[in-house]
Amino acid sequence: MTGFGRAEGSINGKKITVELRSLNSKGLDLMLKLPSLYREKETELRQWANERIVRGKVDVYIGVEEAMVEKRTSFDVALVKQYHEELVVVKQAVAPRSDTDLLGIVLRMPDVSRTTRDELDEAEWAQVKQLLEEALRSFQAFRAAEGLQLYNELAARVNSISALLAEVEPLDLARATRTRERIQAKLDELRVQVDQDRFEQELIYYLDKMDVAEEKMRLRTHCNYFIETAKAEDQQGRKLGFISQEIGREVNTLGSKANDAGIQQLVVRMKDELEKIKEQVLNVL
Repeated sequence: MTGFGRAEGSINGKKITVELRSLNSKGLDLMLKLPSLYREKETELRQWANERIVRGKVDVYIGVEEAMVEKRTSFDVALVKQYHEELVVVKQAVAPRSDTDLLGIVLRMPDVSRTTRDELDEAEWAQVKQLLEEALRSFQAFRAAEGLQLYNELAARVNSISALLAEVEPLDLARATRTRERIQAKLDELRVQVDQDRFEQELIYYLDKMDVAEEKMRLRTHCNYFIETAKAEDQQGRKLGFISQEIGREVNTLGSKANDAGIQQLVVRMKDELEKIKEQVLNVL
């Protein structure tokens, strides 16, 4: 399920921006984009995200507008002076007329300078976590709004399958009569004399094989259970996936046993709705 949340705040003179973004994914694929000052909190942040976000290809971004305040460079003046004096001696001995920038060379030597970074203040991190929670609330509200739209679409498609099932009923009731007439017409065409009692027994056996009463009952039950499950507050994505598989099984059996063009046309429409349901169920947590 997609989502987006953002929060901003000023902490210790720095503008902190927190953003949460997610795209659809079967599991939680977490990508953290943090300034160096907060990287020591990566493990804690991953645990925080695992407990709250659950699923999605998620980017967690924390930005600091004035990132340069995190580091300071200081020079060892005595060492700079020593190196410079030594290079002056070398220059006089080797190339006295050279206009080489000796000080520039010295300042580029790694051992004459030291970069120090601010240590993360726990009070600052506590405020950053508040921004994370604020962004999370916005993120979850985004997901909730999308989830409501998703529920409405899924419910509409499941109800469409139930409506198509209702259209099967009158066709199914007349199916036995049509089947009897079709077989009798074929026998008359062939001019075959049959024992009427045996004919009735074979017809009953044939119609029993074509009976779809159980399939209709189970399909209706699965559709109702799907709607009931989709209304639940906790995570039901996988469960809805399993129910949609059961719906598909009953629809397929209904189509294979129907032996009726009208019913099979309705089954094709059910399958079309079911495919769209399966696509959208992948977006449900």
